[in-house]
Amino acid sequence: MVGEVRIRLVGADAGRGLIGWSLRDIEGTELDGLSTTRSDRQPPAERPEHANGVTALDHVVAITPALGRTVVALRGAGLDLRRIREEPTPAGAPRQAFFRLGATILEVVQEPPEAIERAGGDRPAFFWGLAFAAPDLDDTVAALGDQVGQIRPAVQPGRRIATLRRSAGLSLPAAMITPTRGGPQ
Repeated sequence: MVGEVRIRLVGADAGRGLIGWSLRDIEGTELDGLSTTRSDRQPPAERPEHANGVTALDHVVAITPALGRTVVALRGAGLDLRRIREEPTPAGAPRQAFFRLGATILEVVQEPPEAIERAGGDRPAFFWGLAFAAPDLDDTVAALGDQVGQIRPAVQPGRRIATLRRSAGLSLPAAMITPTRGGPQ
């Protein structure tokens, strides 16, 4: 359990990365390729802090070659579009859309043109990575040692982030980020 999110690890035989999710209070499960089921479970009553200092799942990152198509699908399922960011990310993605899912955000990143050209633009959206809230990011990074990179400013003003290295052995990109002011603790 991480904050109000239950994470189920299913093992390497099930696939790599985030292979699916369950959401409460959605109108549909056709989310442009994001494998989704409907959940009727209540959020966990207890929200323990992990030994590494992580207290919540801050955001889930999905990537799409067609941001407009994916946004239409997500809104059609009842997800709450908060904004579309129309400026490039440090990694070169031209646009992003942000959806509120309770305390967690779904960040949908449009692939850069060169990535679309390499892989094709007719592909569905796919899950890419996770960012966990760590209120004392310095302590969390110290606890993780050489499994995590340097702390750096996040794209979001006033926040800081550190990314887990491949040597941590995860099957998807993961980062720790300071919470938003008044956000998940």
